[in-house]
Amino acid sequence: MSESTRTDDRTAGEPAVTAFAALHHADESLLLPNAWDHASALALAARGFRAVGTTSLAVAAAAGLPDGAAATREQTLRLALTLGAGPFLLSVDAEGGFSDDPDEVAELARDLHAAGAVGINLEDGLGPVDRHAAKIAAVRAAAPGLFVNARTDTYWLGDGEGTAARAESYRDAGAHGVFVPGLTDPREIAALVDRLGDTPLNVLYSPTGPCVPRLADLGVRRVSLGSLLYRRALGAAVETAAGIRAGRVPQGPAPSYEEVQALGRRARG
Repeated sequence: MSESTRTDDRTAGEPAVTAFAALHHADESLLLPNAWDHASALALAARGFRAVGTTSLAVAAAAGLPDGAAATREQTLRLALTLGAGPFLLSVDAEGGFSDDPDEVAELARDLHAAGAVGINLEDGLGPVDRHAAKIAAVRAAAPGLFVNARTDTYWLGDGEGTAARAESYRDAGAHGVFVPGLTDPREIAALVDRLGDTPLNVLYSPTGPCVPRLADLGVRRVSLGSLLYRRALGAAVETAAGIRAGRVPQGPAPSYEEVQALGRRARG
């Protein structure tokens, strides 16, 4: 992706015309992998992923902090500053904006956009609908070039009750997309897609749920991988170490030392 393309995307006045927003209305659903550092993001971009998200779990885990506790604002912004100049479109998982004050969330959104992010993911944590809607509206006003993906945790933290009402409230507040992690039932997905109309529905990929082509058939426009890649990488690292200790030769692909080094050179070049 050329630098001119990234510049145009960052400075467009309305997110609906940005390259990132357009990926939510393309022929194929957007599969958004979530990175946790410079190397993972660049490696994903090198495999053809035009857009990369971050994962709040990895940001928190790397700092020894809990996820979803509004404890990683500084680390999230630092990661955005690291990744914002990369050759991909960056969407940042910002938990609930690290504050209940819409003005403080708006300030974070401005900082993320200035760092190069083109999207932000904001979760409601099943808190008051009006408060989350106010955050969305504040972000839209403060950073109009940022694609706002409004997450509701009705399935992640609850039994799904109130999903449609929350989704519509966030859409009406200005969200460009709605994210419902934990939603896997095909009938419920199709019903919510129909309810949202032109507003893209984002779901979290689940190994036990529908595959990406099936989700696309149901009308899902964005499929996030969340913390899955990070957790699998962590599991593979531990398994590799344990296997070597047991006398086994490591199996599976791994980039070479030189290939990982090249990711850093590419960023400086």
